[in-house]
Amino acid sequence: MEIEIYADVVCPWCYIGKRRLEEALASYDGEVTVRYRPFQLDPSAVSEPRPLLEAMAARFGGAERARQMFAHVTEVAAGDGLRLDFDRAVTANTFEAHRLVSYATDHGLAAEMVEALYQAYFTQGVDVGSRDALATVAGGIGLDVADVRRFLDSDQRTADVTAALAAARDLGITSVPTFVLAGKYAVSGAQETPTLLAALAEVEQRESAAHSH
Repeated sequence: MEIEIYADVVCPWCYIGKRRLEEALASYDGEVTVRYRPFQLDPSAVSEPRPLLEAMAARFGGAERARQMFAHVTEVAAGDGLRLDFDRAVTANTFEAHRLVSYATDHGLAAEMVEALYQAYFTQGVDVGSRDALATVAGGIGLDVADVRRFLDSDQRTADVTAALAAARDLGITSVPTFVLAGKYAVSGAQETPTLLAALAEVEQRESAAHSH
């Protein structure tokens, strides 16, 4: 079964959703291929990275409200063994990060790259909109830093990522994470691991029923 994960690397629920899916897959014995699909929560340009808290305070009506939201998601993430440090996070446009995931996919390191980007953004305060920073993160999972930098400075995969982002919109995906199972069953949100397992089992059943007729 193919599982496509539509997600953005600056989305805490996507990070939580990825971890929960990994837990579900650890106790699922079917054959699964996971593919990472790009989505941008905010496609607008970020000229200068600024503290995420400051940006979210402006968007959600004050620092107190933003802190409450962050506290809630931090607590949920901790329950899944993930550490989120919102005091360090900085705003970024994630288009280049999605190109980098595409590059890493060619090298068989998609999952590692996505994980490294979440960690960089949520725990290390890395500006994931910066090509220098992205190349360094890629080096951390064993990719060649100079090669990555050359790739990012070219326009390779720009059209691919633009098309993939448009495809997500065309599918009607408006919130992430969204998991698409077997190309046609969508599960939206960072569902609990048992819910994801149940969805996997159900889709497997439906698919095998469809194939046996």
